[in-house]
Amino acid sequence: MYTTSKPDPIRLEIFKNLYQFIAEQMGIVLQNTATSVNIKERLDFSCAIFDSSGLLVANAPHIPVHLGSMSESVRSLINDKGDTLKPGNVYLSNNPYNGGTHLPDVTAITPVFLESYENTPFPAPLFFVASRGHQADIGGITPGSMPPHSTTVEEEGILFDNFLLVEEGNFQESAVRQHLSNHTYPARNPAQNIADFKAQIAANEWGVQELCKMVLQYGIDTVQAYMKFVQANAEESVRRAIAVLKDGSFTYKMDDGSQIQVKVTINPENRSATIDFTGTSLQLNSNFNAPKGVTQAAVLYVFRTLVDDNIPLNAGCLNPLEIIIPVGCMLNPTYPAAVVAGNVETSQTIVDALYGALGVMAASQGTMNNFTFGNEQYQYYETICGGSGAGIDFDGTDGVHSHMTNSRLTDPEVLETRYPVLLESFSLRPDSGGEGKYSGGNGVVRRIRFLEPMTANILSGHRLVPPFGLNGGEAGKVGRNWIQRQNGIEENLDSTATAEMKTGDVFVIETPGGGGFGKCP
Repeated sequence: MYTTSKPDPIRLEIFKNLYQFIAEQMGIVLQNTATSVNIKERLDFSCAIFDSSGLLVANAPHIPVHLGSMSESVRSLINDKGDTLKPGNVYLSNNPYNGGTHLPDVTAITPVFLESYENTPFPAPLFFVASRGHQADIGGITPGSMPPHSTTVEEEGILFDNFLLVEEGNFQESAVRQHLSNHTYPARNPAQNIADFKAQIAANEWGVQELCKMVLQYGIDTVQAYMKFVQANAEESVRRAIAVLKDGSFTYKMDDGSQIQVKVTINPENRSATIDFTGTSLQLNSNFNAPKGVTQAAVLYVFRTLVDDNIPLNAGCLNPLEIIIPVGCMLNPTYPAAVVAGNVETSQTIVDALYGALGVMAASQGTMNNFTFGNEQYQYYETICGGSGAGIDFDGTDGVHSHMTNSRLTDPEVLETRYPVLLESFSLRPDSGGEGKYSGGNGVVRRIRFLEPMTANILSGHRLVPPFGLNGGEAGKVGRNWIQRQNGIEENLDSTATAEMKTGDVFVIETPGGGGFGKCP
């Protein structure tokens, strides 16, 4: 069988695309078999494959905040259950303190075994595959499991920590139903959770089968060798990108008064970088704490975007980076801190702060504008697009999901068919992007009319602090959340708010614009 100590360039390209293709096909299976709007329509999911030690090898172009942190979940499983892993087992995890992002993002992890190959037994997993999907509801104090005012992780829903979902091929339905129900704030729709978990199992099984086919075709030594080569290729690509960067620092305040402080130090000799978050606010009493895995994912995303080469995001990208995150700060909180907004909001601020420190891009809208509504019967969640920031030689983009989110909005027909709401209007927000030599992108205005009473929640940022411009460019406009009651009264809302919507009320979300770059000519 073909083996080598150095990668053949052609084979490297073939394997790089093979690994990515498997992850992409896993995503297609997940989308086709899921039932929730969140996964099937909004595509709020991610799939990836990992080596035997749990390090990321390749992923599909899904959600950056998922992909940069899933490796922590896989390695947590190996450390916790390594001696008991068996063929046919699937595990669930959403623990923010073991590689999770926030509780609605639940990861299904499947170890990949070859019982024998060329008469050689393999008692341990050779690879792992995983899929992470955002559940429409996983319990917690508000429908949709994105509570604006949670103060502990327990208030945000049900925690799975390497939970055995499938044991040697047998789905543990009674155990998972009990887990979803036996909680102070239980899941509101366990049947939908279970349906989506089964879709994740199916997606993982596709990945298992395809990896086994690859081993049969190319041999285990070659497949494992090229996993390392693909990671090494990504590492070299990031080192080349680092070589042209300069030291920088940035402090970025958030609407609640907390701040993210980052200093980037470039070592040109070995083409590495130190990213130091010392000076960042201490752990918060709110839910804007970002788990360490989310912070690492944001750093990984930024440095991956600086690479021109077509490489998969993987563990190799992290090798040139030393990341310093003080324990107990809002970017590395300790249990039981609430974290639901850290994943979706603080992650965006981390990215913009890093781009600001590197001087390459103005701030994007810096928020995902998380909107949830529901009751005991319906639960819905969406993130809403806005303006992206301008850069050294490009304008920002209007109405786009930027940076750590890569999901899409539900089609109006699907939204209005599945839920008792009317999408009254959805339009660009003119002149909300910052002016400059290169202008920031415009935000959007989204108006949703409720056709029956429900609880609505908004979890957002940059309603007080504008997205910054760089090099003389102007800041983007802040966003605004408000309600137009049926009787004509307007109610302004804070960045984070819960409201009881009555029949005929309209919830209005105006999203921020991106910052401009450079002075106007």
